[in-house]
Amino acid sequence: MREYSFTEARQHFASILEEAKKEGVVCVKKRDGEAFYIKPVTPKQSPLDVEGVDLGITSSEIVDAIREGRERKYS
Repeated sequence: MREYSFTEARQHFASILEEAKKEGVVCVKKRDGEAFYIKPVTPKQSPLDVEGVDLGITSSEIVDAIREGRERKYS
């Protein structure tokens, strides 16, 4: 992780953001010793947001299969 002074960060802010995007995190230190970490935010996605799978069947065929399974008697 690379460290920058507050003055450097202010002068080269755009390039520091790009570096944080590539490297993961960048540290900015002030003269009084305070330190701040700049890191990109990871987009929040639903765990249910998955790509569809082409099974080569129509929606009516899927509905028929579900209906058939519900009507089946198990003993």
